[in-house]
Amino acid sequence: MAENDDKLRESRKVKIEFYRPDDFKQVYSIGAIGGHSPYDFRIGFYNDSPRAFGEQLDSHVIERRVETEVILTPLAALELSRWLNQHILDYENMFGPISKMQPAAEKPKAKSSKDSSEIQGYI
Repeated sequence: MAENDDKLRESRKVKIEFYRPDDFKQVYSIGAIGGHSPYDFRIGFYNDSPRAFGEQLDSHVIERRVETEVILTPLAALELSRWLNQHILDYENMFGPISKMQPAAEKPKAKSSKDSSEIQGYI
């Protein structure tokens, strides 16, 4: 009986082939913004560039251009989180802690997640 189950599993193997369509585009990103609703997670990837200074010498403007946005189901977001965490661990095992390479910017205190009256961080 077990032999039949093994043969059946082997015959049902799925082969996944990856391809890049002609309009495939890679985007380099220095950061991400986003949020979630009860239905999906959204991650916008951006780049920053300085804009021309105004008449005031003590101020400047950084243009933050959102290059692309990815929308994920909650399950896909969880799988992405696990995949990314594993690759970060692998990277740090090879090259050392990422936090020592570049100091992390101070983050403002997070708003309480108990308030779900508005969708958080949607672009």
